[in-house]
Formats: sequence, structure tokens, C-alpha cells
Amino acid sequence: MTTSARVTAAASRVLLRGGRVFTGIPDRAGASVDTATEDTAMFVVDDTIIWIGSDDGALSYADQSDDVIDLGGALVTPAFVDAHVHTTAAGLTLTGLDLSGTRSLAQMLDELEAFCRSQRGHPVLGHGWDESRWPEGRAPTRQEVDRASYGGVVYLTRVDVHSAVASSALLAALPEIKALDGYDDSGVLRREAHHAARAAALDTITPGQREAAGRATFTRAAELGIAALHELGGPDISGAADFSSVLALAETGPYPEVIGYWGQLGGAEIARALGAHGAGGDLFIDGALGSHTAFLRGDYLDETHRGARYLGSAQVRDHVIACTNAQMQAGFHVIGDGALDAVADGFRQAANALGVVAVRHARHRLEHVEMVDDTHIDLFAKLGIVASVQPGFDALWGGPDGMYVNRLGADR
Repeated sequence: MTTSARVTAAASRVLLRGGRVFTGIPDRAGASVDTATEDTAMFVVDDTIIWIGSDDGALSYADQSDDVIDLGGALVTPAFVDAHVHTTAAGLTLTGLDLSGTRSLAQMLDELEAFCRSQRGHPVLGHGWDESRWPEGRAPTRQEVDRASYGGVVYLTRVDVHSAVASSALLAALPEIKALDGYDDSGVLRREAHHAARAAALDTITPGQREAAGRATFTRAAELGIAALHELGGPDISGAADFSSVLALAETGPYPEVIGYWGQLGGAEIARALGAHGAGGDLFIDGALGSHTAFLRGDYLDETHRGARYLGSAQVRDHVIACTNAQMQAGFHVIGDGALDAVADGFRQAANALGVVAVRHARHRLEHVEMVDDTHIDLFAKLGIVASVQPGFDALWGGPDGMYVNRLGADR
């Protein structure tokens, strides 16, 4: 339930009236009830909604109520579920350096410098820069980051979290990184090099910072009317210790429910041991379009390569078979059409081995699914695969002049 009013914690029998109560229950004609519903009141006992109806009907509950709240026309809805969350990373953005509002490279460097001054030499982790929305049209370099940070340890993730720029001080602590796929001397890192830098950066976070970040994420989610979060962890994202700490922290307060997914290939039993609901989430088939790491059938329009594919169809098949046999939901992060081809082929092979019914029963899921075609959709529908998508990405990067067109061309 989301409303501008605050229900007092001590009240166990609460009558809310004078609002607009959206239930989502179909009307008699079969259409979904819209926000103009006649329902304006509801009676709640502890955590259970006992009755929903009109203000006139609410009169019979007034004498039974410990508290009566006038909603003043506010909208009351069922709470939301955010199905794709990295709790610690989100909290670090809320409590630290958020670069998502920067509109130029120059502004980004100015904000970085100001934040580094406030940190007095401590490692700096930031998030959210997006060069596709800047007039300069390019990412910052490590040399620029070095100057803005006075030579400090800095790790700044791009908005899609599939590439980052690292300072020279951070790279110096990782001499092996130069040999990894995706390393660039500019300090802009992708693929394996980015994974190594992310692990090193997260190792600089203290337990206190980690807890504060988690609490910030949970608090902000509750403020937005989110009652449940799907935490997507994995060895290439945040590590088992972080994943376990997030699940444990969620049990310590009046926070949203946290449902964990552990993205490790062949990791069904590990996921179960960690308390995860599924062995998937951000188990990467490919990267992201903004970082030129989503895997495509053909080259990017603005770079002469097809991106990165981390897993093939045989690995998808084996993971799906193992999870299905373990009665656990599998899942993959997949964006590009080439990556979706690999996922579809792997699921097709798994269904041939186990049968369609067994695969459907597991309700496996895919994250993002941005370049899906009709053939993919038909197969996923047949196999009961759930697509966890983010329509907000189109608001950020869609349209005739957006990043998607620049990366892919209008036809794609």
C-alpha cells in the first residue's frame, strides 16, 4: 500500500477513507479497474486488509478502529516489487557519489573532484555516468580521473554497470589486469578487466559502509512503496559475503522482503546453500549495449565488432538441466540478439533432454531481453520462461536520437 499518509506503528486496526483505492480486480465486464474506481476506503487489521469499499460503507468500521486516517484523495495501490536490484551498489550510490545526473564530461569531473575533497583520501566508488548523453560523447580517461581525485583510488561505473573507469592508483594495485580481456590503458575497462577492477573496488568497502548502503537501499525502496526486492548477486557482481549480508540485513528491520538470486554457472547447490531462490539473475550471457558488450548478430553501428558473449548454448543447456533437476529456477542476463540466439538454443536443447513439461514447471527467467524477436518469444512462451524487463531503459536511451539508434541503427 502506498499513500501520502503514514499509518502509526502502534495502531493495529486502521480505517483509511477519503482516498482512491486501486485493487486491480477486474470489473464485471472483464476490464481492469482504473484509478477512477468507486472504492475510497479500506479497513486493515494488523497486516491484513479486511474490507475495501466506499466512504459510506466505512462508517460501520469507525467504531472498531484504533486509528482513522483521512487520505485526502491520495491513491492507495498494492505495493511494488523491484525484480532487479544490487542492494549494496544501489546503497553506495544513494549514500555516495551519484553521477547519473551529470550532463557533460566536465560536470562529471567537477562533481568527482568535489566528492574526492570531502573523502580526504579514502577510496571513492561512484556510479551512473553515461557518455551517450554528454556533448563530448566519450568516457572519462584515467588521467582525467587522476587529476580530479588528486591521485586517489577511484572506481566509477557506467550507468549500465558493464564498464567502468578506474584511476591509476586502483589499476596499480592490479598488475595482472593489463593481460585481461577488456583492458584499455585509458582506464575504461570492459569484460574480464572490469570484473577484476570491480572486485578490487568492492574489497575497499568496510563492513560498516556495506551495512549503511544496504539500509539506505531498503529505506528508499520502502519510501517508494516497494515491498519486495529481488537481490541479484553472484561471484562476478558482489561476492558471497555481500550476498549473505544483504539477506541477513533484510531480516533485522521493518524492511521490504528480499528474494535472492545467485548468478553462478552450475551453481544450483551453492545458491541453495546461500539461501537463494534461484541460480540465475545476472548470470551473464553478454554485457550491455551502452558499453558495447551486448552480443549482436552483426557489428555495432559505431564500432566494428559484435560485442562479448560470455556463455554459449551448451553452457546454457547444462545449467538449465542442472537447475531443473534440482527444482530451482535458473536465469540469465541476456540483451543482444546474438546472445538471445544462444540462450534460445540452450533452452531448446534442455527441453529436448528433459521434456517441455519439466522445463516449464521450473519457471526459469531471463533478465533484460532487449533484442528479442518473434522466434525467441514463441520458444520462451512454449517453455514458460519469464522475462524480467526494464521499460525505463527505453525512456533513457530510446527514441530517434537515443543511444540505441546510435549503437544499432534505426532498423535494429
